[in-house]
Amino acid sequence: MPSVLPDGDPVPASGELPPGALDGLGSRPFGFYVHVPYCSTRCGYCDFNTYTSAELGPGADRRDYAATVIEEVRLARRVLGAAAPPVETVFFGGGTPTLLPAADLVRILDAIGEEFGVRPDAEVTTEANPESVDHAYLKELREGGFTRMSFGMQSAAGHVLAVLDRRHTPGRPAQAVREAREAGFEHVNLDLIYSTPGETDDDWRASLTAALAAGPDHVSAYSLIVEDGTRLAARIRRGELPMPDDDVAADRYLIAEEMLTAAGMGWYEISNWALDEEARCRHNLLYWTGGDWWGAGPGAHSHVGGTRWWNVKHPAAYAARLAGGASPGHAREELSAADREVERVMLELRLESGFPLADLHPRARTACARALADGLLEVEAFKAGRAVLTLRGRLLADALVRDLTEYI
Repeated sequence: MPSVLPDGDPVPASGELPPGALDGLGSRPFGFYVHVPYCSTRCGYCDFNTYTSAELGPGADRRDYAATVIEEVRLARRVLGAAAPPVETVFFGGGTPTLLPAADLVRILDAIGEEFGVRPDAEVTTEANPESVDHAYLKELREGGFTRMSFGMQSAAGHVLAVLDRRHTPGRPAQAVREAREAGFEHVNLDLIYSTPGETDDDWRASLTAALAAGPDHVSAYSLIVEDGTRLAARIRRGELPMPDDDVAADRYLIAEEMLTAAGMGWYEISNWALDEEARCRHNLLYWTGGDWWGAGPGAHSHVGGTRWWNVKHPAAYAARLAGGASPGHAREELSAADREVERVMLELRLESGFPLADLHPRARTACARALADGLLEVEAFKAGRAVLTLRGRLLADALVRDLTEYI
């Protein structure tokens, strides 16, 4: 969850949504996101809404956090009412959710189940720092209903981890994957970051090799983004580190595609590869395909029926709102039809299934024809009526999205 919240319209103390927001609720996939804002240390590149113990004052004790989130889950039931369907996906992100006791994460999941019901085939994921879990912790999560683990590996090169201010040691992510498998998790993801200052092509290849050797069924690989206000941005501004280079990032992406494909993984979203459809992250697919979700926790964002809202940032303010019986919502916006269409193009075009040409503005379809001629779109998919990115198209996806949404 980003650390800077946008402006918007006030959220009523009751959390009540605008008229029409609940129309169609239940006809779209419904998920829950739970933000856990605690970290043992702050990574130099991170711009998420996270806090170390030293940054938190009274009212933000993480020992009380599960009970506070459960109050928001109950609020969600009151706001959404009987039309809310059983939850298809639950995702615990952060921060480091696994800094909480496993029993607390299970308590929150149980509360979601009690209020909404969780489908028997639901995907339940938590992110984790590899150092923050062990076999016993993972076993407790698995027995409590979690089905998927996502470990922040980032790199196998010690000097790259140092630039990122990551505290785990090379080799620990692979051990965490083994422990997750032993605890009964069938689905395990490793997150990687490329184009960190000081990283070489060989470093990146070594990271991919180490990740694949660990045996996950899913890998996410993201180009490093230097966010204003982070320690990394300050170091680059002072000249201590070079700014990541776009051409280098493109080369690293091509290396990732080559190595992950050779290992039997297929891309299904620009930054995500999986061994098969079962291994794909269904929660993220819910975001990318226009589903509904409630985001619980400080700074968490939610979306239901074209209304998007976000909670107050600080854990103490968040807890105080809920203790007073009020919504923790900071602000909200109602997306126009044009806003929703732009987001749909932007997100669906990133998927390997692509976007239906018939749903584009006629001028945008002309832009697609140019993109096809430029080698950015797959020929056979285009003939079948869909805009699907080629490998080159994935590298230039942002520019193509701008072209296709210009007429919306």
